[in-house]
Amino acid sequence: DYPVLFALFAALAIGLYVTLDGFDLGVGILFPFAPATATRDAMMRSLAPMWDGNETWLVLGGMVLLAGFPGAFAILLPAFYVPLALMLLGLV
Repeated sequence: DYPVLFALFAALAIGLYVTLDGFDLGVGILFPFAPATATRDAMMRSLAPMWDGNETWLVLGGMVLLAGFPGAFAILLPAFYVPLALMLLGLV
């Protein structure tokens, strides 16, 4: 049954995003409190290889929602314009 399959794929993608992006967010929160430039550089080097990969799971979850549930996507996306715009500004 396709709706169940798409729901599982969306849950997997969003679950992986929440799990894996915690490292990125934790480094971002701790970054201002790093005592030296060398420590901050080490923090950024540890984060660099996986930075963009984690956001890919969020994009995949949105696209699975679009492909599997276009009606729900049409309702949810306009409702989340402001939070999504703030999230994108926060990433920049």
